[in-house]
Amino acid sequence: MDPRTRAPHPGSAAGARVRCLRVAHGAIRAGEGRPQLEARLAMTDWDMVELDVLTLRGDLVVAHDPGDLSHPAPLRFADALALLDEVLPATMQLDVDVKGVGYEADVVAALRAHELVGRTLVSTMEPASLRALRTIAPELRLGLSVPKARRNYLAHPVTRPAARLMLAYLRRTLPGRASAALGSGLADAVMAHWGVVTPALVAAVGSAGGDLYAWTVDDPQRARALETMGLTGIITNDGTVFTRAPA
Repeated sequence: MDPRTRAPHPGSAAGARVRCLRVAHGAIRAGEGRPQLEARLAMTDWDMVELDVLTLRGDLVVAHDPGDLSHPAPLRFADALALLDEVLPATMQLDVDVKGVGYEADVVAALRAHELVGRTLVSTMEPASLRALRTIAPELRLGLSVPKARRNYLAHPVTRPAARLMLAYLRRTLPGRASAALGSGLADAVMAHWGVVTPALVAAVGSAGGDLYAWTVDDPQRARALETMGLTGIITNDGTVFTRAPA
């Protein structure tokens, strides 16, 4: 099936939506198990959970960046999927964020083994990975993560000025890029850093029939402002960001 002809996801910018989807960032992590996952899930009425994937000595593991690979108790991706499949309600979606390249087929194989392809969005910053995933699993929903950055440059005073300039440039150029990526079938969703989300981007993604998610939003006022813009979903580390958001 051509991804551009799919019916919109129930939470998509192109479909009816009651509120932004609530996405738990890093729902399960290295060294954690069922108690930590259930505690995180109890924070709010989640719609989707996210987990990051890298490779360690040829095996898929849950990890956000290479620094996580030194954890003394790495969490195998297959084990995380098994736990999520056991604990999550059948209606809850998954976002698998692929942090590297070259193991796309392994990610798809693991999702298929647990019969999770139909409820999973796979996201990545790498267009080449999206093309590979589209070939391997045409039925899979795909998300393009922007901007392409491996760490938060806004968090450090030395890199913050340059990061702000880059964000200003991206706010002008992303609507066109997002529309092209969605229209070509490269992706079905755009996963955007909150700093580049604008009404123009929301309109461009919506017009292209795609989904728009903002990451990673831990401030209640920012979450509320983004929600009123009509995004598909908000990705956060803190589920209370939704209940603390001002009306």
